[in-house]
Amino acid sequence: MDKDYELNRWLCVSALFMTSLNLRPVVSSIAPVLGSIQHDLGLSGAVSSLLVSIPVLCMGILAPFSVKLSEKWGIEQVITFSLTLIGASTLLRLFIHSASLLFFATLLSGVGIAMMGPLLSGFIKKHMADRAPSMIAIYSMALALGAALGSSLTSPLNWKLHSWQMSLSFWVMPVILALPLWLSILKRHPSSSKTNSTVAYKKSLELPWQKKKAWILAVQFGMLSLVFYSLLGWLPLILIGAGASKLHAGLMVTVFALIQIPSGAIVHQLLKSHPSRRNWLIVSAMMQAAGLLLMFFSTYLWLAVFICGLGSGMLFALLNLLPVELTNSPEEAASWAAMTQCIGFLIGATGPFLTGYLYDRMDHFNEGILVMVSISIAMGILSLTMVSKEDSLVLS
Repeated sequence: MDKDYELNRWLCVSALFMTSLNLRPVVSSIAPVLGSIQHDLGLSGAVSSLLVSIPVLCMGILAPFSVKLSEKWGIEQVITFSLTLIGASTLLRLFIHSASLLFFATLLSGVGIAMMGPLLSGFIKKHMADRAPSMIAIYSMALALGAALGSSLTSPLNWKLHSWQMSLSFWVMPVILALPLWLSILKRHPSSSKTNSTVAYKKSLELPWQKKKAWILAVQFGMLSLVFYSLLGWLPLILIGAGASKLHAGLMVTVFALIQIPSGAIVHQLLKSHPSRRNWLIVSAMMQAAGLLLMFFSTYLWLAVFICGLGSGMLFALLNLLPVELTNSPEEAASWAAMTQCIGFLIGATGPFLTGYLYDRMDHFNEGILVMVSISIAMGILSLTMVSKEDSLVLS
């Protein structure tokens, strides 16, 4: 029985890691080959930017529907279906020779990501609630790793394969590795894949629109997303504007992505010594603000990118941990995560456009950076509404 328990635990951990790995390459792999896509399909800059915006908007708009689907079919089944949808849409990129088909594949990927993302919190709550901080660390690490791999390997793949279609469709490989794990979970837990009692969970499956706690988390996630997606779209040009060469700017963007990979594990270790979630939220927000201020003053750019990336990664890990810890069931955790991501990604989708608009108006990024600094400081101030106890967090 102990061996079976351990096998099941490792299966769940492996499935969580491999699934989380698939949430970002679909988006992060676009930028390195965007020039080739624009050239071959005749897309303008404004139109091609939708290739990044569409998945983010899907994550915001469709996240609440994942809760309803999990109520009907179960968390595990919906995750498996979403993973299959991401794989199919990624493979479809191999055959793209028109803009309409590319946007259709992008939309399918966005739907799959939107449905799967919130349910991973419910999956953690259901199978590994006793190890939530470490599981969120694994989730955050895999998410950052997927984003880093997508942004760093797609360009070399395009150069080697001489085809942006093939380099984009390469990211079906993590899906192929993840699907057998989920099929094994469905086989081992056929009866637990659906809600055991619809009546018992009826309240939990409603999105917590009336709860102040959920709104605070959602707004904070939105603030983080706005800053993150602004940097995802504009960081290379921000660094070049601050005086970095193109080569150094590219290397610093890689550092920004890589430093977020261990950030979840760092948060997990910090919580062991000092369990106040509120205090670490404040520290992380101030780290992000400090890094952005260094960019504003065009000084210590390597340190700025390091501090900003680490602060952003820690914020992401903490804001994904809280819906798991502050809820009482897997379904409720999924509903909180769905609301948080719904509002968060809708706010986050405006970030690149706002930064670009300010750049067009001012011909530099100073105002955009100051907006991101203000938002980071506001995150820290909002965290003061949280009253920390020894090993838990309550919102006043």
